[in-house]
Amino acid sequence: MEHLFDLAIELIKHIGNPDYVYNLIKEHNTVFYSVFFLIIFVETGLVIMPLLPGDSLLFVAGAAIAATGALKMEVLIPLLILAALLGDNVNYFVGKFLGAQIKKRERILFFKKQYLLDTEKFYAKYGGRTVIMARFIPIIRTIAPFVAGAGSMKYGRYILFCITGAVLWVGGVTTVGYFFGGIPVIKNNFEKVVLLIVFISILPIVWQFFKGKTADKTA
Repeated sequence: MEHLFDLAIELIKHIGNPDYVYNLIKEHNTVFYSVFFLIIFVETGLVIMPLLPGDSLLFVAGAAIAATGALKMEVLIPLLILAALLGDNVNYFVGKFLGAQIKKRERILFFKKQYLLDTEKFYAKYGGRTVIMARFIPIIRTIAPFVAGAGSMKYGRYILFCITGAVLWVGGVTTVGYFFGGIPVIKNNFEKVVLLIVFISILPIVWQFFKGKTADKTA
């Protein structure tokens, strides 16, 4: 397990360097199935680890398959969908357990009772599609399952949207990486592309922040 963590850290550190990443994957070959699985599971399953590069990682995974052939698309995509679902379910049930505790108190760690009540209203207004949309937004995709569990969303309803979101996210971003990661202009500017993916991913957060600030000023 320690070896997997070391490789995961190495991958994240050099995620913007395609040649280094491809050589790393070719050197360790099928071990990287477990490395990718570990990173996706940790990002989606541990509410205290929301800053891992899930979107850019999936893009790199797809590009690496096309460039090296060391991994197989038909194996990696289902495996990472499973990793995302397991992570979400861990997060959901931790939220379900702590939700009752949060409602009894005003605050537990960084979760306030008011946050939970506000989020319940948000889920009530926008429904289960919130779970799908959250999948494509860093940080939010880690917190959303926790909040869904801590709130009033029933598991039977949650899991349907959770599966849909996982399939669209993993399948979509990995496939984009597979078909576009090897294009010369993208490969030669890989670090910039990775940063662009991160930037596009956080745009909804930035938009909501400024929208909230504008609303506060006009209120």
